[in-house]
Amino acid sequence: MKISGNAIRPGNIIQHKNRLWVAVRTQHTQPGKGGAYLQVELKDIRDGTKLNERFRSSESVERVRLDEKPYQFLYEEGDLISVMDTETFDQIQLPKEILGDAAPFLKDGMVITVVSHEGEVVGAELPEQVTMEITEADPVVKGQTASSSYKPAVLENGVRIMVPPHIESGTRVVVNTADGTYIERAKD
Repeated sequence: MKISGNAIRPGNIIQHKNRLWVAVRTQHTQPGKGGAYLQVELKDIRDGTKLNERFRSSESVERVRLDEKPYQFLYEEGDLISVMDTETFDQIQLPKEILGDAAPFLKDGMVITVVSHEGEVVGAELPEQVTMEITEADPVVKGQTASSSYKPAVLENGVRIMVPPHIESGTRVVVNTADGTYIERAKD
């Protein structure tokens, strides 16, 4: 689908220079001399390289629609993960690095979203939040203010995060998979 160069928004996926890019940041600029343009920071979907590009309203770019499908995580084998289509039960293997920084939060049986373009897998996303158990937590320091103080803790997958003082070892917490931050104590 063709769109005008100044209609690009953050999160849009476009085809530019025979590659797929996601728009990370956009900024409209109107110089004193010459026509207005849209300065767009693009990130390559496959290898993560970045590119700054200027698009004028007279230019058109190809906006790409990606197919998203739920797959269930089965097991990990070296640098590969095996996932199963939840509808057809077909199994595929993906490189673990396709998950990026969220890879340590992958759990058995978890349903992930596999993103593909024209049959080729270009990405995979974990749920935004996962519930995990704290295995180690530092003791609370007396006299520490309760308002904005956090202490280090270790999750069951070995990832270190910062949690409020009332969280102890054995507590289940909800964690943001995108940046690995504590959200809240689990309600289960």
